Amino acid sequence: MRVYLLFLTLFFCSLSFAQSTISGVVTDSNSQPIPGANIKVVGESAGTTSDVTGAFILKSPKRPPFVIEVSTVGFISQRVSITSSSQKVTVKLLDEENKLDEIVVSASRTPERVLESPVTIERMGIADIKKTASPSFYDGLENMKEVQMNTSSMSFKSINTRGFATVANTRFMQLVDGMDNSSPLLNFVLGNLIGVSEIDVQSVELLPGASSALYGANAFNGILFMTSKSPFTSEGIRAYAKFGQTSQKAAGTNDYVDYGVRMAKAFNKYFAAKANFAYMRGTEWHAVNYDDRTVAGRDRSHHGYDGMNVYGDEVATIISAPTLPSERISRTGYNEVDLTDNKVSNTKIDFSLHLRPLGDERLEVIWQSKFGFGNTVYQGANRYYLNNFFMQQHKLEFKGKNFFVRGYTTTEDGGQSYDMLFTGININRLAKSDTNWFTDYGRAFAGSTLQLGLIPSQAHAAARNFADNNIVPAGLNLTPNIDPNNPSAPRGARFVPGTQAFKNAFNQVIANPDVLSGSRLVDNSRIYHSDANYNFKDLIKFAEIQVGGSYRLYELNSFGRIYTDADGPIRYDEYGAYTQVMKKMMDDRLKFTGSIRYDKAQNFDGNISPRVSLVYSGGKDKNHNFRGSFQTGFRNPTTQDQYIGFNVGSAILLGSAPDNLTRFRETLPVAGAAVPTVGGTVNINGLNAYNNSYTATSVAAFSASGNATLLRKTTAGLVKPEEVKAFELGYRSFINKTSIDINGYYNIYNNFIGNLNVVAPLYGTAQDAPNPAGADLAVFPTDQGGQSVHALRTANTRAFQLYTNTPLEIESIGFGLGLSRKVYKDFEIGANYNFAEFSFDESKDPSFEAGFNTPKHRVKASIGNEKLFKNFGFNISGRWNSEYLWQSSFADGTIEAATVIDAQLNYNFPSLKSTLKVGAANIGRREYAQVLGAGLIGQQYFASWTINP
Repeated sequence: MRVYLLFLTLFFCSLSFAQSTISGVVTDSNSQPIPGANIKVVGESAGTTSDVTGAFILKSPKRPPFVIEVSTVGFISQRVSITSSSQKVTVKLLDEENKLDEIVVSASRTPERVLESPVTIERMGIADIKKTASPSFYDGLENMKEVQMNTSSMSFKSINTRGFATVANTRFMQLVDGMDNSSPLLNFVLGNLIGVSEIDVQSVELLPGASSALYGANAFNGILFMTSKSPFTSEGIRAYAKFGQTSQKAAGTNDYVDYGVRMAKAFNKYFAAKANFAYMRGTEWHAVNYDDRTVAGRDRSHHGYDGMNVYGDEVATIISAPTLPSERISRTGYNEVDLTDNKVSNTKIDFSLHLRPLGDERLEVIWQSKFGFGNTVYQGANRYYLNNFFMQQHKLEFKGKNFFVRGYTTTEDGGQSYDMLFTGININRLAKSDTNWFTDYGRAFAGSTLQLGLIPSQAHAAARNFADNNIVPAGLNLTPNIDPNNPSAPRGARFVPGTQAFKNAFNQVIANPDVLSGSRLVDNSRIYHSDANYNFKDLIKFAEIQVGGSYRLYELNSFGRIYTDADGPIRYDEYGAYTQVMKKMMDDRLKFTGSIRYDKAQNFDGNISPRVSLVYSGGKDKNHNFRGSFQTGFRNPTTQDQYIGFNVGSAILLGSAPDNLTRFRETLPVAGAAVPTVGGTVNINGLNAYNNSYTATSVAAFSASGNATLLRKTTAGLVKPEEVKAFELGYRSFINKTSIDINGYYNIYNNFIGNLNVVAPLYGTAQDAPNPAGADLAVFPTDQGGQSVHALRTANTRAFQLYTNTPLEIESIGFGLGLSRKVYKDFEIGANYNFAEFSFDESKDPSFEAGFNTPKHRVKASIGNEKLFKNFGFNISGRWNSEYLWQSSFADGTIEAATVIDAQLNYNFPSLKSTLKVGAANIGRREYAQVLGAGLIGQQYFASWTINP
């Protein structure tokens, strides 16, 4: 802590060792300011960037005369001679009108023109961030070509490209200043919750598709690179404040605030430092989908209702009685809006110290610390409220012109996070045990039917009222089953949301990590990661050759709540190494890039990932660029795929690492009809799930028909890495002032990882099409197959969701087209279209859900003018997607087609060195969904003030 306090005091120091201070302003041909322009001394490392008014101050230890160079994307660079140590200059840049000359780094791990990138790449720079019509730059990424956003909550948004979208997107990587900011526990990115502040963003680069050859196992569907500004080239104190409102039918109108500050100082050419603080607070999009998750069209008046955003009604049983047909009866659940305060917040803090021992970019040593904490909602198999969660990252990096070596650690703390489903379940159990509740229900139903002559719907309503509230139907003599261990529950009645009794029960449950009586999620997991790269371009001239590698150690520690780590943390590691060769030929018109990488994870065999690409630049000015690539990618099973052992109520999520199967253990009671050869309890483990179970689809068919020959034994293997073969063709050009980018891809997936639902009998042996001799339930079958059928009929089972691979091949195909052009008086228009489709024969593997979760058609368009008149600009962006099927462990269903329009106006105040921006997201006011089960996305209005001195 003392180090950070000392570091903060550095920002109040005014010492300067620069011998020359050059100030000036950068404008375009219309005398409009150009923010984010790069100004540097030619031949030296000293540099800075222009602020929102185009102004800059450049400090250099060099004495005049010397030359500075001013450059930025979309304009022709210009050099200015400096003859005085305190010279003031005005630089007017001419439009280049060619965004394809932007420099990108991520595609090949080396700087290259985006025009010559061997694969599809998208980029967002400082100017793009300024003009985005979305509430934040991260929201604005949704308007990029290829991007599909999945919104779990207002602050938790997951980016995906090229299909198989999910909130927990473990197939997509996100790097911030070289650090993977995914959750150590869950292996997926939590949006921008521990990312980068929008006033500290230098650039964002997106690589859609497989990139395992350079970036390893999880770079399967794409990577997002976010790079922050260097304090050596971007100094000063910058701040922004954003205020607005969100509007949603379910939540009403609520205030929204977002503000931040950035402080950066280059004390001399050897040492610089910076700090960032950002805070956001708002009201969550309320999740109020009350459709039944299991039976379409069934409402909550039905006795077997299981609502989408209702929790506690997952507890159900089959009650059989002479007057009660064998049918599902569920407990009364609680709405999600009653189980969370519906508040969302996020605080981001980061510090970094930068040392250049040689006084230039030949060697820079960086220490960086990042902290993120707050509240949000995550949707996986259940809905989870991440309450006061905390993540931190610490990095030490050595980098130079041709190399980097870095190591970092990521740690997280679950805070007071909890599972909403078990919150609802265990609040109910505090009032009345499941046994007593269902007993009361059955007694009241029987009495209402036999003694009062009520029809079934009336009898069910009376039975629920008695079981919930102990209200005896008139004319019946019933005494409720009251739990003596729960004196806080009045006569064992259901707790009513809003009452003090409900609040007491709620607080008791969310503080308890035992799923039998609580819902708290406990987590203190870590990742230790290191990677390195060296480029031999200054030593080897015939080609550009790179080598690199990485190592990662996982330390899972959920204290037995989520993983099977009750006896201590689970540790496992993985490592990889790669090399790349890049060579230009035919007068630099043909560029060849070849890469290969080897990766090895502790529980799996090694994988080799090659990539080969060719780029041909045709035309007089080499502006017609054709590219083609082939690469293979792979994805190691995640920590969840391997080591989870999580009770989600309806099933156990079970990872398939060999040691995990025996580490998971459970003792269950045997209920129902008498079972002569089985005692009162049964001990099971993960081996039962994989080796002695039936597929859930066949159990459903058996339950519906009573025909045991429809049952199919589970044959799922232990999960192994999935693989993809990716073919891509593309064309980029700049024709008649129009930027064109076309790409098409074809992917072949093998060993695709997914979930398989199975049902394990607590006794007997699972087998295909059993034909038990003892068909009468009163007679216990003597053969093992018959015993397993008996277990299914009497509900003596345990449901599991397994992580496994489908033996079938999955194919996906896609096409993208992007166009942009400057038209009349600096108006800029852009449009892009994406097509995506996949092929999977579900009839050959009916229990496997591929979860493509991607619309077939997406269209995005924008129009804007940052120079409409003096200091005034605007931007409007719109997007549309067709409807598509959503499949997940939480719910399956259809995501409807949606049209969304965002707009913003901005005005610069040069005298105040500030920008006022007013905007609105989803101005059409039609609420839409991106994740089935999450809240519908409403409207968001904001006004921001950015100070950029």
